[in-house]
Formats: sequence, C-alpha cells, structure tokens
Amino acid sequence: MSAARHYAIVTAAYWGFTLTDGALRMLVLLHFYRLGYSSVTLAFLFLLYEAAGILANLIGGWLATRYGITRMLTVGLATQITGFTLLSLLDPGWTAAMSVAWVVASQGICGVAKDLTKTASKSAIKVTQAQAKEQGAGQLFKWVAWFTGSKNAMKGLGFFLGGLLLQTLGFQASLWAMAGLLALVLLGVATSLPTMMGKSKASKSAKELFAKNAGINALAAARVVLFGARDVWFVVGLPVFLYSLGWNFTGVGTFLAAWTIGYGLVQAAAPSLVKRSADGLSREVPAARLWSALLALVTIGLAAAVALELPNLEWIVVGGLGLFGFAFAVNSSVHSYLILAYAGSEKAAEDVGFYYAANALGRFIGTLLSGLLYQWGGLLYALVGSALMLVICWLVTLGLPTVRAQAPGVAA
Repeated sequence: MSAARHYAIVTAAYWGFTLTDGALRMLVLLHFYRLGYSSVTLAFLFLLYEAAGILANLIGGWLATRYGITRMLTVGLATQITGFTLLSLLDPGWTAAMSVAWVVASQGICGVAKDLTKTASKSAIKVTQAQAKEQGAGQLFKWVAWFTGSKNAMKGLGFFLGGLLLQTLGFQASLWAMAGLLALVLLGVATSLPTMMGKSKASKSAKELFAKNAGINALAAARVVLFGARDVWFVVGLPVFLYSLGWNFTGVGTFLAAWTIGYGLVQAAAPSLVKRSADGLSREVPAARLWSALLALVTIGLAAAVALELPNLEWIVVGGLGLFGFAFAVNSSVHSYLILAYAGSEKAAEDVGFYYAANALGRFIGTLLSGLLYQWGGLLYALVGSALMLVICWLVTLGLPTVRAQAPGVAA
C-alpha cells in the first residue's frame, strides 16, 4: 500500500475521532451548564481530560515507537468508545458530588484516548512522508497543514453536532450514537493499515526519552502558552458568555463550529501564507515569531475593547474572535510543521509525543484558568490572561533555532 494511501487512511480515521471529540466537548459543557453548574465546576469537569493527555502523549509516543503506530491508533479509538460508554451511564439521581466525580473520571479516559490517537496520527505523517517518493520540507509542510486544518474543520463540525444532538437526542442517546460511529472507524483502521507501521527502537530510559534537541524543547515551551492562551477564554468563558446573552445550545454550537471550521481552513492554507525555504527552517522560524506577535496584539486589542465596554460589544467579541482564529491558525500550523521538521525519523513518535505533552499541559493550564478567571472577572480577565500568555509565547519563539541540531538519541 502506498505512503499516500496510508496518509489518507490515518487522516480519515482522525476525522472520525475528532468529530466525536468536538461533539463531546459541547455535550458536556452545555448539558451541565443547563443543570446550573458554575464556570469553575465546568472547568473542573475538563481538568482530568486535559491532565491525562500530558502522560498519555509521553507514554503514547514511546509505545507507538515500540509497538507500531497502528496499534496505538486502535487503542486510542477503543479507549474513546469506553469513555463514551461510561459517561452514558451517568444517573440523574446521583448526588452532585458523585455526578461530578463520574464525569471527571470518564472525561479522563477520553483525554487519554484523544492524545494517544493524536500522537499516533501525527507520527504517521512523518513516517509516511519519509516513505513517499516526493520528499522534502515542502511536501511535509503541505501534509501537516492539510491534516491539521482538516482535523480542526471536523472538530468544528463536532461542536455543531454536539449542540444539535443535545437538543434533539438528549445526553445519553448522543453518546451511544457517537460510540457506534467510532466502532466503525476502529474496524476500518484495524483492517486497512499495517500493524507495525512506525515501529522502531524506543528509548530505554526516561533520561533518553526527555533528551530532546533545543528546537523541540523551545517549541514545546511555546506550545504550552500558545494553547493555554486559546483555552483560557475559549473553553468556558466564550461559550458561557454567549449563552448568557441569550444564545441557545444550537446557536452556541453552530458559532463555535463555524469558527473552528474557518480556523481549520486557514491552517490548511498556511503553506501559501508562509514563505518557504530550502532548508525548511530559515524562513519558517521567523514566520512563527511574526505570527506570535500578531496574535498577541489582536488579543490585547480585544481585551481593551472589553475593558472599555464599547458599544455592540457582543459583535466586537465575535469579530475579534475571527481575527484571533486566523492568527492562531497560522501559528498552530507553523508549529505543527516545525515539530516534525525538528524531529528525527526513527523516533518521530517519541518526539511528537513529547511536544503534544506540552500541548496538553497548555490546555490543562488554560482550562483551569478559564473557569477561575471568568468566575473572578468575566470575559475581561480571561482575555487579559490570554494576552499575557501570548506575549510569553512570542518571547519563547525568539529562542527557536533556524538550523537543525542532533541531540542524543535523536536523528538529525
């Protein structure tokens, strides 16, 4: 089977996973907000989901290197089905404490599933690109951009699907329907991809696993604050803000879906927005710095508009979110390319796992602060927190190397 076909199968499988994962986010958020849960409690529901991803990425990358990417992809899909099934068993007659504990635990399982699947899928791109006849930084950037952009478009559809399912089928039936969809995806992956794809010699110690090169370390640090800056106002603050203005479930889900789909389309188009270089770094790294600075400026401006309570603030926030999404999409796409550019081919899964562990840490911090800051000062505090993180992100990108360096245990 050709490398391009492997790439297409992995992408399609991740589409199916992401569709249900986005729907799950809306289902949980809107269902429990309707039940009267505070913004802090809503954030708490997602904390284990995000925290589990930190360890899942690190271990998942190591396991994918040792046992093959296909096996980890199937494990991730099966784990998500388990999480959906457990969440559907939630009993309305339970106490609030019992309900929260059950949802947090089920979400934790889904968090493990998400990051096992993501690490395996992103690693597959590096492996299949290395096998393709057309090689080089340009081919890799195109594949990464399309994969990431299309994945986020599917996530946007998932937001819409979550709001629609909640309003039509209800909480429990929606989870059963999504579990059934993922079972079909799992069957397709298990019968279509070679079992040992991506298998290589894994690191033998924690020291070797964490001995990444300077580019990966700096990029991981930037990723922490980049995704923290998004989630600090996107996870709880924005949906609750819109719902509090009178938007219904489907309206909130549809808007977030449209935003995420647009964000995904920009990610897919990123290769045409960023000047390319023969070495794959000398122009791409300055682009990461430029777009980080632009994103910080957009967020500072949006926070100022909220602080000044400008007229038509609702639509200023909606428009500002569009600008934020455009700049964030280019940033994310460039970062997703750079991690594979810095990573070695033999242990790509480990390098990607380490990077996405940082990504999960950023989401965890952003999710926690999203509930706290919105509780303390509404959308303004959440935006100020986001702006501060983005300034830090820009500062960190100044340390990204523009040449590849070989680190212990990592192929240049």
